[in-house]
Order: sequence, then structure tokens, then C-alpha cells
Amino acid sequence: MSPTQHSTLANGLRVLALPMSWRQTLSLSVFIRSGSLHEPRRWAGISHVVEHMAFKGTPTRSCQAINLAAEALGAELNAHTDKDHTAYHLDGLAADLPLFVELLADIILHPSVPEDELERERQVILHELTEVEEDPVTMAFLAFDRACYGAMHPAARPVIGQRATIERLTRADLLAYLQTQYVASEVVVAAAGPVDLDTLVPLVERHFGAMPAGTPQPLPRAPWQGGWRQYRLGGSSQTQLVLGYPAPTPDDDRHLAHVLAAALLGEGMSSPLLDEVRERRGLAYHVACSADLLPFGGQFIVEAATSPAQSLEYLDAVATLLRRHAETRPKAPELARARQQLRLRALRQQEQPARRLEQAVQELFTLGRLRADGEWLERLDAVTPAQVQAVFRQQQAGRAAVGVAGSVPQRLREQAAPWFGV
Repeated sequence: MSPTQHSTLANGLRVLALPMSWRQTLSLSVFIRSGSLHEPRRWAGISHVVEHMAFKGTPTRSCQAINLAAEALGAELNAHTDKDHTAYHLDGLAADLPLFVELLADIILHPSVPEDELERERQVILHELTEVEEDPVTMAFLAFDRACYGAMHPAARPVIGQRATIERLTRADLLAYLQTQYVASEVVVAAAGPVDLDTLVPLVERHFGAMPAGTPQPLPRAPWQGGWRQYRLGGSSQTQLVLGYPAPTPDDDRHLAHVLAAALLGEGMSSPLLDEVRERRGLAYHVACSADLLPFGGQFIVEAATSPAQSLEYLDAVATLLRRHAETRPKAPELARARQQLRLRALRQQEQPARRLEQAVQELFTLGRLRADGEWLERLDAVTPAQVQAVFRQQQAGRAAVGVAGSVPQRLREQAAPWFGV
């Protein structure tokens, strides 16, 4: 892999080039450090609405003209909103890079937010919200976030927002939010493909150079609370369970032990979690463990879908596995297996342009720098068995967060509470 190249414009906007000379196509993204965490409560969900409205017109392009401008080139235009950022993407032929930069700059810097388009898109977002509210998996994770951070912290809110807020947001609200949040100091323009910095920077300077610098807004850290939250959903025949414990943020090297501990417990079919829960006891089809490391607060997560009749047995199995790992130091072959799985996953991500772009941008946002090639894996290799065991010991001494959705047995919390301190 060629090293990632980066530069900073006079207004503070950063530019990244990830050269991949063997590709004929190119991925271009504009990342803005503005998401649901940056929203005041009265505007919960506004970042997501702003993202939708970026495609609904500019002073020189209608909604239809924006779509045609990309698709006439065979390109794919998309976007997403997360808790800590919003991103706009274009994938197409490398030769069309100048047009891609101009198009993304137009929709990001000059959205006209037409009143009639806002009313139509409001209905689209409300339909999307209904899908969220009827999905047990999504609702279990929402319940989990609320158990982690409490209902009042923005980290506990759904990115899509709340129905009442979506219904009352005005054009003036969106324009005011854009003026505050969409500033150059919080933007990274990144491209992966047959491109270098000497080609990319002049294009970005031409179209984004006049963007106001603004003031960086640090993400609010999310203090861990823990507890139990649940949503019963009619018509659901399964119990979706998400439980977990706090983990460090990516700028804290202690996060490496949590990543390795999660892989040790639940990475692959031979892991203790999948072997016990799925292979030996048939308690779930889907069960997984991960360390979700976010700049506002990390989460060590165990998730599964099981039947209501087996939900208590499943939680008992997880509690037993967590306790066993707290009491016993991991053996060398177990850690070797987990490290190798993480290594392969990291290498696969390096081969995926979109993943490389997001990883590099998150390093700039969170660390203020780009990691050297292989740096993260070298630090992972230095994690000791004692540090991994300490992760599970800390969990036993702390309070879990548990989110449950779907068909929830009446006494499940009462019966499981002693195992997780909830």
C-alpha cells in the first residue's frame, strides 16, 4: 500500500489522498465532524435531516439535476449520518475526479433547502423512522445506548432523531445549523484510488477554499451509567439482547486490551462465546462480541437474538463466560488465534477504499494525526495476557448496560439483574 498523503488548506480544511494505483475507479468522500452528538436537544435529528436536504437542490441544480449529474457519469452518490460525523460519498471513474469535487462542494456548501422539498423529505424521514421503530435489532441497540449513557445525554439519542422534532424543524433551523456546524476546521476531503495529493489539493482548494474556517467543537464525552432498558414490540417472536461494559476511546492505548479481549471471547466460530452459545447449546443463531471504539466513549458489546424461552439461559451463559475469563488468564494459543483474526480483519479493511478512507479520517478527527503503517497491529501484539484478563475483571467489578427489544419475558430483568448489576 502507498502511504496516505495529507495536507491542510489555509482555512483549516484537511485533504487526504490514499493512492491505489491499480484501481480504475475512485472513491471521494467529504467528512464533516458534525453528527447527532453535536445537536441541542430541541434539534435532535437535525444532522440527518440536513444530510437528506443536501441532495434536494442548490442555486444551480435541482434535486433531479444533482442525481443526473452523478448517474450520467455512471457514478454512485450517497451519504450517511452518524453520532460523531456526517459524510458524503461519490464513487466513479478516476478521470471524473474534478467533476466529483465540484458536485460535492455544490451540495455541501450551497444547499438551497427548498420549502416544498423539505416537506416531502420530512415524510420520507418519518417513514424511515417508522422502519427503525419496528426493527427489534435497531431498537435493542437504542435501548443499549440509553442504558449506557442515560436518556439525557446526546450519545443515547438515535441518529435519526425523534418524531416530534422531525415534524417541527424549519428551513431556518437547518440553515442556522449548517452555518454553525459545516465549517472548514471540521471537514476532511478524502479520495482513494489512482490519485495523489498534488492532483487533489488544487481541486479542493478551488471549490472549498472559501469555506469559513469556523471553530472546532469537541465531542462531549459520555460518562458511563449502566442499567437495563427494554422495548417490547408487538409481532416479534424473538428477544434481541445487547449487553456490554465501558471501553476506552481510541486515543487511549488501553483500548487495545479491550479489542483483543472481545476477539478472544467472540471472534469466530471457535471462540468461547459462539462455541458455547451456538454450537454446544443452540441458544442463538446470531451471537457476536465486539469492541466499538468511539471518540466519545467505547463499548464492549455482546449481542444476540434468541427465543423468549431461552433468553434467561442465554444471559446465564454469557455471565458465566465473562466470569470465567475474569478468573482465568488467557492461554497463549487463545490469544494467538484472536490476534491473527484481528490482523486479517485489519488487512482486509486496508484493501477496501471506503473503509480506509473512514479509518484515516477518524484518526485525524480523534488523534489529530495519521497512524504509521502497522502501528496499531504492533501495539496490539504488545498487549499481555494479564492486561486482557484485567478487562474482564474490571467488568465484573462494574455495572453492565443491557438493552432488550422484541418479545421480552416479564421477569427477565428481575432474574438476570444479579449477574450484571442492573
